[in-house]
Amino acid sequence: MPNSLDTLLEAADSALRTIWGNPAARLDSPAKSAPGAESALSAADRSRSGALMRVNHVGEVCAQGLYNAQALTTSDPALRSQMLRAAEEETDHLRWTRDRLDSLGARPSLLNPLWYGGAFTLGLLAGRMGDAWSLGFVRETERQVEAHLDGHLDRLPPADVASRAVVERMKADEAAHAAWAQEAGARPLPPGVSTLMRMAARVMTTVAYRI
Repeated sequence: MPNSLDTLLEAADSALRTIWGNPAARLDSPAKSAPGAESALSAADRSRSGALMRVNHVGEVCAQGLYNAQALTTSDPALRSQMLRAAEEETDHLRWTRDRLDSLGARPSLLNPLWYGGAFTLGLLAGRMGDAWSLGFVRETERQVEAHLDGHLDRLPPADVASRAVVERMKADEAAHAAWAQEAGARPLPPGVSTLMRMAARVMTTVAYRI
């Protein structure tokens, strides 16, 4: 496991930028394909979309914590590089969801430091179990996130085409991350662990929808 000062500083910098910054995206937001879409939304639609996109933004905050922690714990340089690359890809989602919050007049979750810290801790625990288990955690997490985003496509107002475009792209990217983890040697998690992950995610989404 890398333990150099540079590595630890990189992790700390990522945490600060994720929680209190607004990292730049590498790719343009899919929402740009729907300019001026906000004018078609009622106040109720804006409120609902804002709450749902706050939940999605929290999910991306958690993704940063998970991937950066798992990158710290692996002793395989190639796997560490891939974890960090996945975190960079998730940074696009982080910025896209934050931009949607701003456009909708909504705020990020007030509990983002807590969400990041919890995800980082889980990432460390998964990573210390070994690379196969760590990859299994990635695969299961991404599969659950993909299902969660699919549910949000049903709940977002039909008129909010900008948020829907972002969620659809995120869903495709999460599926790709799950496939990568599978190909890299992910070990299937015990059913009880998967169930606990779903329960924890349900608590997070319920709280983040409001706070």
